[in-house]
Amino acid sequence: MDSTNSDPPAAGPALAEPSPERAPLRGTAADGLKIVVVGGFGVGKTTMVGSVSEIRPLSTEELMTRAGEGIDEADAVPEKTTTTVAFDFGRITLNDRQVLYLFGAPGQQRFWFLWDQLFSGSLGAVVLVDTRRIEDSWYAIDRLEHHRMPFVVAVNRFAERGPSLPKVRAALDLDEHVPLVECDARLRESSKSVLIELVRHLTRLHDRPAGEDAR
Repeated sequence: MDSTNSDPPAAGPALAEPSPERAPLRGTAADGLKIVVVGGFGVGKTTMVGSVSEIRPLSTEELMTRAGEGIDEADAVPEKTTTTVAFDFGRITLNDRQVLYLFGAPGQQRFWFLWDQLFSGSLGAVVLVDTRRIEDSWYAIDRLEHHRMPFVVAVNRFAERGPSLPKVRAALDLDEHVPLVECDARLRESSKSVLIELVRHLTRLHDRPAGEDAR
């Protein structure tokens, strides 16, 4: 779904809290804002979309089978039993008029051809990183830079602490202006803070003088 508004959210970085019943889309909603969550295989993209969405997320998770052996590199995540075969979809209400639509991209290389379609109409992206397999994030960053799409990088901290953020920035060769944060994709508040950081980044880029690099 393409965004119907190319400007960043006008109401600031605060995200509206859903009701306990997870209410349907407000009748006053007019602007759909699209964000994509990308990253390597098994880094937590489906988990992030599910943890922060105000509706039951649409998920295309399927059981992993022997047909994927030798194709999907699952050795680093032996506990993973399902995989995204298309995309994940969630929704967050920002205010009475603006709604944020979240798309989680599949991480396996055989589904990378879908990424360009998911990028279409997006305001920006979150690159989710697992520091145990940091090289799996290089392709996502390369594609976003190719599309000149603003993004933030979020290190999904699992059980292990892993390298510091400065070391991650150096390993990814990130521009100093690209936000780099930590998160736990399983927790709503932590995932929400990543989206808030992306909204702030988009706002800063929107207010930047014309001609400056917009990454």
